[in-house]
Amino acid sequence: MTRHDIASDLDGAADHIAEISRADLQVMLRRAALMLRNVTGLVLDPKVEESLPGVAEELGLSKAELVRTIVNDWLTANSYLPVPYALDEECTVEGNS
Repeated sequence: MTRHDIASDLDGAADHIAEISRADLQVMLRRAALMLRNVTGLVLDPKVEESLPGVAEELGLSKAELVRTIVNDWLTANSYLPVPYALDEECTVEGNS
């Protein structure tokens, strides 16, 4: 179960608090507490931390989405992740391999 799922469950429970059983509420709260305990923060250089909100706004992304995109692109560019698309064999490519 992801953090977003847990947050949605908690939001739903808050909207219908009278209808939620004590046991269900207890399970949801324990899951949320477990997730909060296991969250690790990412400490960035102050210069990087300063520039992220501006770049994220430019690209129309949240700061978290921007960081995920940057890390994903870096891992792909450095061959730690596979390229997310296949090259078309019929297209022409310049250069030597």
